[in-house]
Amino acid sequence: MANPGSGSLPGSAAHALPPAACILLLMLLHPSEAQPSPGYYPSRMFRSLAFSDGYSTLWGPQHQTLSQDQKSLTLWMDRTSGSGFKSTRSYRNGYFGASIRVQPGYTAGVNTAFYLSNTEQYPGHHDEIDMELLGTVPGEPYTLQTNVYVRGTGDGNIVGREMRFHLWFDPTADFHHYAILWNPDQILFLVDDVPIRRYEKKVEGTFPEREMCAYASIWDASDWATDGGRYRADYRYQPFVSRFADLKIGGCATAAPPGCSPVPASPSPSPGGGSALSPQQEAAMAWAQRNSMVYYYCQDYSRDHTFYPEC
Repeated sequence: MANPGSGSLPGSAAHALPPAACILLLMLLHPSEAQPSPGYYPSRMFRSLAFSDGYSTLWGPQHQTLSQDQKSLTLWMDRTSGSGFKSTRSYRNGYFGASIRVQPGYTAGVNTAFYLSNTEQYPGHHDEIDMELLGTVPGEPYTLQTNVYVRGTGDGNIVGREMRFHLWFDPTADFHHYAILWNPDQILFLVDDVPIRRYEKKVEGTFPEREMCAYASIWDASDWATDGGRYRADYRYQPFVSRFADLKIGGCATAAPPGCSPVPASPSPSPGGGSALSPQQEAAMAWAQRNSMVYYYCQDYSRDHTFYPEC
């Protein structure tokens, strides 16, 4: 598994510290590389939902605990089951966010996912937009995987469009807000309102346009999640726990009137939700990719790029 960060540490410090500690030390040594402000905060446009206001349990109800105020939910996985929930409505575009905190220690093979999908409406030919926190082994960072599947590319012969990150913070230490902003012409993946990836509609058939629901889950993805499946879920460390809070949804439900406006992607959007990001957003995204991106499918020339005309 790759070490995140750039630059070098004096003496043997880089070898003595785990990667997460190296990231924090690098940020202290290079303060210019601290997280920049994106200047635009779409998460502040929406109130936090009570769970029952926007979601319902999908599977594994015995592996869920809802807080007394109904605004946070704990999911866990053991050898018997994981757990998941989904939005009560489908949407044709919108902002979908959740604050998530994952478990430290040995979590290899565990996938904590927040995503959009229409697999129930279009089985075997579905669309999907993913944010997945992939578990790890002690001393190595979690990986945040973003992905887009279009019209069945996540079914059968998988054609994924992955971009992966080793985050600039420890996702086990506190809650951070992960969000998908899906508009008719682009998808933004955001972490604490910092845009980390922008996936644009460029080529016909490579962009999800059909209605989708929002989902979250914890499940065993041992076959591929951690170092390509080298490390698997070890149930001696069960239960594996992920916590969700600050659930937010805003946008155009499938049943909304045709005039429903998409959520703006920037402070000065153009019609339809806006294509251009502000210079400050662009700079924040460039910072995130420069410092934290560890994989991008368009730069992987071992893959057949005839499947990826948008690259």
